[in-house]
Amino acid sequence: MGTSGGTKQDAVSSPQAALGRRLGYVFRTPALLAQALTHRSVGVPNNERLEFLGDSVLNCTIAEALYQAFPRLPEGDLSRLRAHLVKQQTLYEIAQRLDLGSTVRLGEGELKSGGFRRPSILADALEAVLGAVFLESGFEAARDVISRLYQPLLTEIDPRTLGKDPKTLLQECLQGRKLALPKYTVIATTGEAHAQHFEVECSLEDLGVRSVGAGTSRRAAEQDAARQAYALIAAGG
Repeated sequence: MGTSGGTKQDAVSSPQAALGRRLGYVFRTPALLAQALTHRSVGVPNNERLEFLGDSVLNCTIAEALYQAFPRLPEGDLSRLRAHLVKQQTLYEIAQRLDLGSTVRLGEGELKSGGFRRPSILADALEAVLGAVFLESGFEAARDVISRLYQPLLTEIDPRTLGKDPKTLLQECLQGRKLALPKYTVIATTGEAHAQHFEVECSLEDLGVRSVGAGTSRRAAEQDAARQAYALIAAGG
């Protein structure tokens, strides 16, 4: 069984041991963690079945956390908040914080195409790791790991926004004021084709507000720009 305190850490490779420290959980079954970090492009066994398991554990844990945190919210609003917290982009951001990309095992083709940066691959790997924790140590251990990873998000989440992404929030805010919708313009693209970095400007012409967002995809950069623009409006900028 796995522990959250940690013994037999030297049985796990150095990058995996470092990941364990970031997770706050030390695996006692190195092969299980290795499988959780193995993409299907490598072959079999891979992390697809563990991802399925981790997805269910994650959804249950987040549902319980939201149920306890917001006792007056109706079922529909709780569902929307949960969907926001378990969606690919949120998982990808957590995986980046854990530097999961440095430990994922990929086939040659995925490795050459920069798969270790791809949101879908990192999000799936994170779910697989959570599934591996559950398989090794049970629900309580998995819930502890998830609670630590999600604590900042659960603290900051605003039920009034119902988990809406920044572009949606900004659009609804402008529509409510009968103002023109934002315009998004790519102002810079750098990096190789498999590892591009985008900068996008968000322009609110009626308010004279401009913000610049960055990300590893155009969509991510637009969301970052929208988030900054929405913050400026909220602050009276």
